[in-house]
Amino acid sequence: MIIGIGVDVVEVSRFRAQLERTPGLRDRLFTPEERKLNTRSLAARFAAKEAIAKALGAPVGMAWHDAEIVSEETGRPRFEIRGTVAARAEAMGVAHVHVSLSHDAGIASAVVVLES
Repeated sequence: MIIGIGVDVVEVSRFRAQLERTPGLRDRLFTPEERKLNTRSLAARFAAKEAIAKALGAPVGMAWHDAEIVSEETGRPRFEIRGTVAARAEAMGVAHVHVSLSHDAGIASAVVVLES
């Protein structure tokens, strides 16, 4: 059963400018592995983090590093959740987190579906 859905869209150029204006933002939002990626991929991952927050009901105190996007060998993205995000997901009865990322024409987007 679906218990949460989140969607987010990020303009890549605007996201790039924000990262340039605020040097510590990259470290605050992304894990060391995520930080190795290009700006388009980071924008899509930021959209995914926003989308999971929405799907979880925007919990207060959510730590950005507690929702990490990793790529499977096939390239398929998946969340590794821990800490604050895992606690909220467990409280809601989440058994599966589905995520889809896309970036095209200067826009990065993500959809997250939480399933019991």
